[in-house]
Amino acid sequence: MLKPKLPNNSLPVICGVEITTDSEGRFNLNALHRASGCDNHKRPSKWLATEQAKELIAELEKQSPISGLGEEVIKTIKGGKAPGTFAHELLAVEYAGWISPSYRLQVNQTFLDYRTGKLQPTFDPTKALNDPVFLRNALLEYSEKVQVLEVENKDLSHKVESMENLFKEGMTPTQFCKMLNGVNVMMANRFLESRKWLYNESKSKTRWRVGNYARDKYLTEHQSTISNHGGEDFIKYIPVLLHKGAVRLYQLYIKGDLPMKANWNGEYTHDKQIA
Repeated sequence: MLKPKLPNNSLPVICGVEITTDSEGRFNLNALHRASGCDNHKRPSKWLATEQAKELIAELEKQSPISGLGEEVIKTIKGGKAPGTFAHELLAVEYAGWISPSYRLQVNQTFLDYRTGKLQPTFDPTKALNDPVFLRNALLEYSEKVQVLEVENKDLSHKVESMENLFKEGMTPTQFCKMLNGVNVMMANRFLESRKWLYNESKSKTRWRVGNYARDKYLTEHQSTISNHGGEDFIKYIPVLLHKGAVRLYQLYIKGDLPMKANWNGEYTHDKQIA
């Protein structure tokens, strides 16, 4: 989604919750609690009641006159437009650490990014709709994407049509690959073996059978009985491409994954007739 180019004056956002500040720059502990997703047992008042929190607040208040921390390191506002407990950044990070160590790290990093101006501006869609510059840029980007998609769809349609012109029922993988420019047909079945489409059922000869992975998905088998004079007849199996298998082979060809000849000219073309 496009975002308007606004000044980087965003407040810290943790898990989708904006961590607001008061006029003195103290952070809203209630917002940190909401962002943590924890139940009431981790609410700010529970932490403030601990001895650790009390000691830390007392120490910060001692240092405030000489360190510039301000007169009040923590302040609770009841009622009004922005109620809540607001605390100095050091206290806010300690509160996050009381919730969990991982949350402390997340809050600390967010505050670091906030201070150094690395936070991305919060995207307000209602403001964006009233921003003529944003709307113009959005329209231009949308138009560019539509043009790209139209070209890609046209190219895809051409590729599908090309594949449809090549595929014929009963073709073997080798016959299909013969029509694809540059494919090393002698290595085609070995390639399909490496992808679990085929396997060799003979230890002494090459007798390709369709593997379980590709059976009835990419390939099927035609079988015929071969008469053997002086011996027993045997069944010969021929792996045959299914339509989905032809589509997948053509995709692999276009991607450059099929084994190619050493003298291939680099062009992905095809013949309409079996060579």
